[in-house]
Amino acid sequence: MEPTDPTATRALHDRVLAWYDVTARDLPWRRSEATPWGVLVSEVMLQQTPVARVLPVWESWMASWPEPADLVRAGAGEAVRAWGRLGYPRRALRLHAAATAVVERHGGEVPDDHDALLALPGVGEYTAAAVASFAFAQRHPVLDTNVRRVLARLVSGTEHPGTSVNRAERDLARCLLPEDPPEAAKWAVAVMELGALVCTAARPRCEACPVEQLCRWRLAGHPAHDGPPRRGQSYAGTDRQCRGRLLEVLRTDSGPVHRSRLDAVWHDEPQRSRCLDSLLVDGLAVQVTEDVFALPS
Repeated sequence: MEPTDPTATRALHDRVLAWYDVTARDLPWRRSEATPWGVLVSEVMLQQTPVARVLPVWESWMASWPEPADLVRAGAGEAVRAWGRLGYPRRALRLHAAATAVVERHGGEVPDDHDALLALPGVGEYTAAAVASFAFAQRHPVLDTNVRRVLARLVSGTEHPGTSVNRAERDLARCLLPEDPPEAAKWAVAVMELGALVCTAARPRCEACPVEQLCRWRLAGHPAHDGPPRRGQSYAGTDRQCRGRLLEVLRTDSGPVHRSRLDAVWHDEPQRSRCLDSLLVDGLAVQVTEDVFALPS
């Protein structure tokens, strides 16, 4: 389809929005009673993490800390503890830092201004646009992995987008936004859902796609990706796995942990030391004494 063709663009909007009305998953952060804080928490948790893993952690988090001030009072260490096994635990520290800024700068209320959201610690362009759209029904291009893949196939005719967002992608996403802000916000989440459920990376279900007849990639015969190789992420034996094992000990023990407890979960001493040092540098752990470690306070 041509993004500059008003008739094709309107058809695209109508089909995707009608599909979303019928197919959208009932997720708690999408419900009318969801707060901006709940939306912000969900967006940070969902980065590189499937919905099924996020749901129970989000629900527990919101039950414990329904407002940013609640998390601030609990402390960064409790945020890391509650993060559980979601992965990339620095996100927990970023959420705590963002909550602190919300309390200090905005009276405890997540701001509705895009620039103010972007100024929060740990909030990047995607998260700011997503919260402004999904929590406040504003008009912003929201470009996560799913959206980028849908637009690459639908408009550009390529199987996968590039490794990072570029100016052309932002311009395209902005061009395709409906003019009405609430409709634009719904469009943003609908395209995201289309990428998550139908236009998936490995096995797209083109026969179930509401815009199959408009898709340049399908019309071209599904040409294979001809860019740089897409490599899967390894995990076993990596520093990331080692860090996760060490952090799990700190999370599950009720107090400070002796070095011997950490030694027991990872036997490669140089790697273990390197990973423990990185946890200290990242602020995910603190050294109480020479051989005793704990979560941050």
